[in-house]
Amino acid sequence: MAERMKTGLQKLKEASESVVALSKELEIKEKELKIANDKADMVLKEVTVKAQAAESVKMEVQKVKDLAQMIVDGISADKAVAEKKLEAARPALEEAEAALQTIKPADITLVRTLGRPPYLIMRIMDCVLLLLQRKLNPIRLDVERNCIVPSWQESLKFMAGNPLQALQQFPKDTINEETVELLCPYFQMSDYNIDVARRVCGNVAGLCSWTRAMAYFHGINKEVLPLQANLTVQESRLAIALEDLKKAQCELDAKQAELDTVQMEYEQAMREKQTLREDAERCRQKMQMASSLIDGLSNEKERWTEQGKEFAAEEKRLVGNVLVATAFLSYSGPFNQEFRNQLLSKWQQEITLRNIPFTTHLNVSEMLIDGPTVGEWNLQGLPNDDFSIQNGIIITKAARYPLLIDPQAQGKTWIKNNEAKNELQVT
Repeated sequence: MAERMKTGLQKLKEASESVVALSKELEIKEKELKIANDKADMVLKEVTVKAQAAESVKMEVQKVKDLAQMIVDGISADKAVAEKKLEAARPALEEAEAALQTIKPADITLVRTLGRPPYLIMRIMDCVLLLLQRKLNPIRLDVERNCIVPSWQESLKFMAGNPLQALQQFPKDTINEETVELLCPYFQMSDYNIDVARRVCGNVAGLCSWTRAMAYFHGINKEVLPLQANLTVQESRLAIALEDLKKAQCELDAKQAELDTVQMEYEQAMREKQTLREDAERCRQKMQMASSLIDGLSNEKERWTEQGKEFAAEEKRLVGNVLVATAFLSYSGPFNQEFRNQLLSKWQQEITLRNIPFTTHLNVSEMLIDGPTVGEWNLQGLPNDDFSIQNGIIITKAARYPLLIDPQAQGKTWIKNNEAKNELQVT
């Protein structure tokens, strides 16, 4: 506490010295700020003229840019519509690719070696040949099965090559409406579906899904192809528009660079002005805060000075006070209140004879224990008289275990309650 008082007084002294120094500094900064204001006003006039000239050119160039951007936006919108429709065809393509992935070369080899392949396999291969626009036998009706007689020999020729590669590289855009019409009779047969094909054809059933997916893709692609053709035209227009926009942007960038240069000059002048203003404001605030601190603590200064002297005196008396307290703890335990008072009086006389400073009328109990602790002891059963409180101090502060003469069991009750938190064991 004494150190804090000294620190507080030192801070008040430093604040007083700071006010004087800040007053001189503020006077200098206000002169510099006036010069900076005049300079900034001159630069501002020059910047305003240049900015107006650059802004005029910028507005003209912006008109060209807006016109080009309007063309770009229109083309982008048309392109987005075309891409959206193409995206709608993606699931059909993915379905076809997934169907092909299920077929292995060994599956094709197995089908080729079949002496009498299932009729569904032969019809599926007819559909593959139709999509690939390969040769089929002349149409003959199989009366027994109520369908066209398959061209199995042509299918075997196709499978003798690399059929999976041909299917994977199949140009889907070549499918036409006539091909899809020829596929329809096959698709309309009740057994031409993936579930029946899996039972009858095994892994080759993927060709069934592939043929259906190609037909479905054509249904979407026939709407997309005109859009793609139009998109090619639109992209040509877009390239021209982008070139015009690039030229306009280059001209705009050049004018913007000129505007940025003069703008930087203006901003630099304003930053210098703002920096000086902020420095002056900080200096003024510091001076005001120091003045407020001095004014607010002017009454405390006198009190702190007196308390500082009192703390210094207490430090000198601390040795004698500790000597009395330690003697009390060491030797007064066996005696009653009256004899303890006599001992304290005798010890203080001896300290006085040896010129050891101490506090006159020292209250040992107040020195060794605080009021809240005493109140807690009372709640735990310790009587509130000075003698009992001193006994409690000796018990809690002594280095050795005390012997209690406790006919009324008050001390025993207090000890059990006080030590309950430490899990005291009574034996």
